[in-house]
Amino acid sequence: MDTTRYDVVIVGGGAAGLSAATTLGRALRSVLVIDAGTPRNSPAEGVHGYLSRDGMNPLELLSIGRDEVHSYGGTVIDGEAVAARRTPGGFEVTLGDGRRFSGRRLLVTTGLTDELPPIEGLREQWGNGVVHCPYCHGWEIRGQRIGVLGTGPQSVHQALLFRQWSPEITLFLNDTVAPTDEEWDKLAARSVTVVDGAVASVDAVDGVLTGLSLRQGTPFDLQALAVGPRMEAGSALLESLGLSSQVHPSGAGRFVETNGAGATAVRGVYAAGNVTNVMAQVITAAAEGVMAGAAINADLVEEETRWAVEGHFGAFSAASEAAVAEIVLGHRRHGVEAGQ
Repeated sequence: MDTTRYDVVIVGGGAAGLSAATTLGRALRSVLVIDAGTPRNSPAEGVHGYLSRDGMNPLELLSIGRDEVHSYGGTVIDGEAVAARRTPGGFEVTLGDGRRFSGRRLLVTTGLTDELPPIEGLREQWGNGVVHCPYCHGWEIRGQRIGVLGTGPQSVHQALLFRQWSPEITLFLNDTVAPTDEEWDKLAARSVTVVDGAVASVDAVDGVLTGLSLRQGTPFDLQALAVGPRMEAGSALLESLGLSSQVHPSGAGRFVETNGAGATAVRGVYAAGNVTNVMAQVITAAAEGVMAGAAINADLVEEETRWAVEGHFGAFSAASEAAVAEIVLGHRRHGVEAGQ
């Protein structure tokens, strides 16, 4: 068992978690990131919409992020957090292999899971021939024959949105979507083809998407397929602390509610990224991680100031000074001067 007590334990090593850890490290906080190694965007070839990092492989971005966390004295370990509980000094997190780590504050950045319809061949194309967000993938499939798979009320909106990137859009109702009269008018006005009938399979040759087939056997030639998955927050750890996920107003999935700075309804527990914002792109999740990191540091400063006023700061101060000295030494080893 690791006996180190961190200022902050972060569960989730994606853009939100690593950005928060970097922010906290720069604030001279001791921070641990626990990463299960299952980033949502791992099937994608590149990250898009991230200024200065457009097109970078998602795993490369996370590798660089880990290096930045290390350069500011933070620790990143591989492992899956399976439980968390409140302790007198904060929170204890237990990993699947039995290891336990404690922190004064807990930040959960466990992202979400994209739940796809059970259609043959769909999962295999996810992140390549099958996409979700036009701002993430629209440029790469511009001008192509794009299908939109009906999965719910937002599918009409998705078809109209992708119309910005191509004049050849086909909406497959998939026995799921029933457009209103107003929506039919919009689809017609934008020359979106609409096809009725349930989809049986997403088709590919040598790993490259070629189209889809209806249950009645009719094939359709496509170069890309857009799907609106159901996005479920990775909220199990938060639920073990008494928090529950909420249905997103769009009906697209579930999320955990926080205030504008990442604080949850449980004192000392924070959340950032897709677990609380299902619509967040990578750069948005990173920004929310920075905000949560800053809010956590401010919370800790307030607590430490109260301790100092009450005269109970001595023991903590000695431990804090030792931690700061180690962090500063780590900065210098990496060629980074603290405070710069």
